[in-house]
Amino acid sequence: MKVILLGDVASLGRKGDVVDVAEGYARNFLLPRSLAREASRGALAALGEQKKAHERREAQALADARDLAQRIEDAKLAVKARAGGNGKLFGAVTNADVAAAIAAAIAVPIDKHKVEIKNQIKSLGSYPVEVKLHKSVVAKTTVDVVAS
Repeated sequence: MKVILLGDVASLGRKGDVVDVAEGYARNFLLPRSLAREASRGALAALGEQKKAHERREAQALADARDLAQRIEDAKLAVKARAGGNGKLFGAVTNADVAAAIAAAIAVPIDKHKVEIKNQIKSLGSYPVEVKLHKSVVAKTTVDVVAS
């Protein structure tokens, strides 16, 4: 019996896979627990439409992420921080500070968890920063830390 998996099932497959299983296994285990549904023509057509829609959404998300990455890389980012006479900061510049600087520069809010700073920023100067926008898109830019 052919069924469409509605969720990940160990040793069978992942959500959306069409698998061939024994009728008893399907009727007594998979179908009552809503882990699968019978693979009729209509269900297979609906599955195909869902996969196409998912691919369109992924392509749109990737295009949006690339556009945002270009805008971030083109922007001039500056973070103001209190500093002593020798250029050392009172504290450090955090991911949240960099995310706020990006939001101020391009008017798009960025989650602070997407910002990666390789080394702690504890003095004035320019530092490289990466922003992970998508699983395959990373914006690389520099942040200038200036005294306030």
